[in-house]
Order: sequence, then structure tokens, then C-alpha cells
Amino acid sequence: MALSNGGIIGKDNDPTTAVKITSFTSSGTFNATDSECNLLVVAGGGSGAYAGGGAGGYRAINPHPLPGSAVTVTVGAGGAGVPDMSSSKAGNNGNPSVFASATPITSTAGGAGGAGYSSHAGPAGPPGLVAFHSGKDGGSGGGGTPGGAGGSGNTPPVSPSQGSAGGSGFGYPGTYTNRGTAGGGGSGAVGSNAPTDSMAGGDGGAGTANSISGSPVTYAGGGGGSGQNEGPAPPKAGGAGGSGGGGAGGNATTHTPSDTDGTSGSANTGGGGGGASFSGPAVADSGSGGSGIVIVNEPNGTWTASGVWNMYDQYTYRTDGTWL
Repeated sequence: MALSNGGIIGKDNDPTTAVKITSFTSSGTFNATDSECNLLVVAGGGSGAYAGGGAGGYRAINPHPLPGSAVTVTVGAGGAGVPDMSSSKAGNNGNPSVFASATPITSTAGGAGGAGYSSHAGPAGPPGLVAFHSGKDGGSGGGGTPGGAGGSGNTPPVSPSQGSAGGSGFGYPGTYTNRGTAGGGGSGAVGSNAPTDSMAGGDGGAGTANSISGSPVTYAGGGGGSGQNEGPAPPKAGGAGGSGGGGAGGNATTHTPSDTDGTSGSANTGGGGGGASFSGPAVADSGSGGSGIVIVNEPNGTWTASGVWNMYDQYTYRTDGTWL
């Protein structure tokens, strides 16, 4: 097929294709220039509570068909962090991200970390003792507090899996000693259980690296569980956030008002928020989940000419008889 870009732009040249990358860090509308794409959809991460929040669902679809019409793109916000975790409060799940093409791709929100204590007994504890809670289900599950399991990941199930479970807390739910909270799940690994016979927090699960944007970036790491400290013992460290934007859990001191807040998940990674520490009268806030992201990579999205000529070159080629 003959192609011409004639005039003063240049002679006939074979055009080349170039990748077109469109990143959404907030909701919007996508208009395709190609018939298919490589697609990444990451949901908002869950917030921490006492335990770490789970990462937002991570879905990489290669290839994915594109319609001729505009596509609505929804980028999920992270779950809001919770102030004053010394009271019985639950964390907040994140929000889903959606690429609403003819075959919609939805990534599920990250599950919140396990909630703080309450005055009623848990299912394993006798009346009058403190109850703790499991992490919430989601794209990746939130971590559990003592006596609580981690939330399930990849909920609802898709293939390949969009995330992992949170870790389990350690310690009998009715005691105040040797208890710890777990990390939230990441897209690439489960959250770490709370360390045995320790009040330190478990680490968040690792995320997943992806080069769809043109360079490798890791997304959807879980939030770290918080350190807990109720006795005359050294401070206990919160768990590290998982690679891919997970927030670290707060560190616990000993009955002082200087417990540290959980760290929020990084924006546009879907990372889970870190858990808030608690040591008696001290008050700390849990970290928010990181917002999600949608990236569309069109391998044949744009056309570029192989060269241009200025007017002097054009005149020279014409007078020399070499302009075709």
C-alpha cells in the first residue's frame, strides 16, 4: 500500500508503530487508538486497624481487547485510616478499580486489618475478657489481631489470583500479654503472622512488579501489623510494609502517650495501611490504604514517520533530481 506524507514534510517513508501508555491515577474516560492493549488494574488498599490492611486487588491482563467506543475508568480510593485505635473500632476496606470495556475488568478493594479490642468475649474466650478480630476479606485480606485469622484474599475469586490472605494474630484473645497483630496480604505473598510469643507486628505481604509503564514498578503490598505492649517491657516494633506501597505498623512503647501511628499505603500503588499500636492509655491512628491505579499500554497505539526534511534539503534534492 502506498503511503504519502509528501509536501515539505518529506518523501514517502515507511511509518513505524510506537507504544502508547495511558495512566489513570483518578477516574476518567479512555479512548483507544489500537484494537487491544496490555492492562493493569489495581484497587485501593484497605486501611490498618490494629493489624495491617490488605492490598487492593491486582489484575494484569495481557492482551485485553479494546472497543471502538470510549471506556469508563474507575480508580478506587484507599480505605480511610481510623483515629484513636484505643477504642473498639474497625478499619475500612478500600474501593474497587474498574476498566469498563465490553469485558469489564474489576479489581476488588483491599480488606481492612483486624479491629481493636471490645468489651465482650470472643468465640474462644470466657465471658468478661477482651475479644479481638479477624482481618476483612478483599483483593488481599487484612491481618488478624490476637485470636483472629487473616482475611481471605482473591475475594471474589478470579484467575490469575488478584491477591493473598492476611496473616494470623498471636495470643489468646482474653489476655494482655505476649500478643501480636499480623500483616495484611499483598498481591505476591500472604501477610506474615504475628511473631510467636512476642508483641511485635507481622510484616505485610509483598506486592508484584510490573513494567507496563515502561519501567518496573511494584504494586499492591500489604500493610504491617502494629506492635503491642501492655507490660513493663521494651518497646515493640510494628511490622514492615510489604514491597509495593504497603504502610508500616506503628511501634508500641510502655504505657506512655508516645505510641506511633500506622503509616499510610503509598498513593497509586494499592498498598495496605499500617496498623496502629496500643499500650494502655496511649492513643494512635491507623494508616490509610493507598489509592489504586489503571494503566493501559497499547503496543500499536501511535504512528511515527521515519524522518522529516527542511525546505533547504527539499530544494537540494529536487534540483539534484533525487527527490522521489
